[in-house]
Amino acid sequence: MSYTIEREQLVRAPLQEVFAFFSRARNLEALTPPWLRFSVLEPEPEQMRTGTLIAYRLRVHGVPLRWVSRIEEWQPQRRFVDLQLRGPYRFWRHTHQFTAVAEGTMISDSVVYELPLGPLGSLAHALIVRRDLERVFDYRRLAAERIFAGGAHRRSR
Repeated sequence: MSYTIEREQLVRAPLQEVFAFFSRARNLEALTPPWLRFSVLEPEPEQMRTGTLIAYRLRVHGVPLRWVSRIEEWQPQRRFVDLQLRGPYRFWRHTHQFTAVAEGTMISDSVVYELPLGPLGSLAHALIVRRDLERVFDYRRLAAERIFAGGAHRRSR
C-alpha cells in the first residue's frame, strides 16, 4: 500500500537563498529532529545534480539505519526529487518544490512511500510510522522557520 505526506510552508526569505540551503545535503542535519541522530556519511557533493548519491545514518526508535538517496530530478531554483535506494522503506520518493511569492518562498514537500512486510507494514504505519513522519515534518517546519527568521542559513554555506 502506498502512502503520501504533503506539507507546505512559507518562509520569509528569497527563493535563491532557500533553494541553496535545501540543496546542500549537510543542511539536512539542521532540518532533522535530534532524536533521529541523523548524519550525512560522506563528504558533501561539490554540486548537487541529477544522479547525485547521498548516504545518511540515523536511528529510528534506537535502531541504527543507513539510507542512500539518489537525486532523480534537479531543476535549480524550482524543485528536486530524491529517491531512496537503500533504507527502511520499500519505496520513498520525496519531491521538494520551491516557489517565489511576494512574502518570500513557498516550500512544498510531497513524499510517496511504501512500507515493507505487507499487512504487518500497514499495521506499523497505523500505529507508529504515520505519527513518526508527522513529527519529523513538524520539526522540519519549525527548524526552517527558525533558520530563515534568524538568517542562520547564511552562516551554513
